Amino acid sequence: MQAFIRASLVAATLLAAGQASAATCRDPAGFEKWLDDIGQEAVAQGISPQAVRQGLSGVTFDQSVIKKDRGQGVFKQSFEQFAGRMVSQSRLRGGANMLKRHAGTLARIEQRFGVPAPVLVAIWGLETDFGAVRGKLPVIRSVATLAYDCRRSDFFKAHLFDALRIVDRGDLSPADMRGAWAGEMGQTQFMPSSYVKYATDFDGDGRADLLRSPADVLASTANYLRGHGWVKGADWEPGTPNFEAIRAWNKSQVYAKTIAYYAKKLAGEDTSAFAGQ
Repeated sequence: MQAFIRASLVAATLLAAGQASAATCRDPAGFEKWLDDIGQEAVAQGISPQAVRQGLSGVTFDQSVIKKDRGQGVFKQSFEQFAGRMVSQSRLRGGANMLKRHAGTLARIEQRFGVPAPVLVAIWGLETDFGAVRGKLPVIRSVATLAYDCRRSDFFKAHLFDALRIVDRGDLSPADMRGAWAGEMGQTQFMPSSYVKYATDFDGDGRADLLRSPADVLASTANYLRGHGWVKGADWEPGTPNFEAIRAWNKSQVYAKTIAYYAKKLAGEDTSAFAGQ
């Protein structure tokens, strides 16, 4: 009985400690001290003190980002509903125009990375309407807020360090780094860690700029897909290895199928394999 009581007391103590930790973790009053510690850890990882100061200066906790994170709904649309809305005539025309406008660049990208132009343009169109809609929230503030929060701390802490690496290597300034609430940025919405790993300077200006350079945007997107198993010359319909590479881009089956379907439409190929899926 004594052992049971001791075990119950230990369990109660741990529960209370966990609740206190959760409350402290989410208390904005502790954010500034935590951010100072993050800065020191970033320097210890080899990120320059100047980049750390530049990246973290003025960064504050953003409660609105937490609300957006907690407010995510379950994706319930069918493929037919989602693709019917997203693969509009306007996007098909826009995609066709982009295929023509960037034909030379896209051909060089396919030669180097093995990813066909329609797939890259489909992702570009669905993510930001070819760069027109990218989000305006400060990326470092968003990922710092989500790293401080208890729900996915380690995941977003890694993205925070990589956001500082982007600053350190001179690709983007902190002021340039604006995007969606979870930290996605650029014309095909790269998270900071994907930016660090896959961003490519394809226009030869000495930096990988996924905000302003279509060549860098498209090549980096191709590099990402190749890094996730894209097979050159193979099809990308559902059930193929290349479709799984598209799913690595976005784990939603409906979204991935919409990318593949849109790309097939842009390529002028048969889309009957998507019927009834």
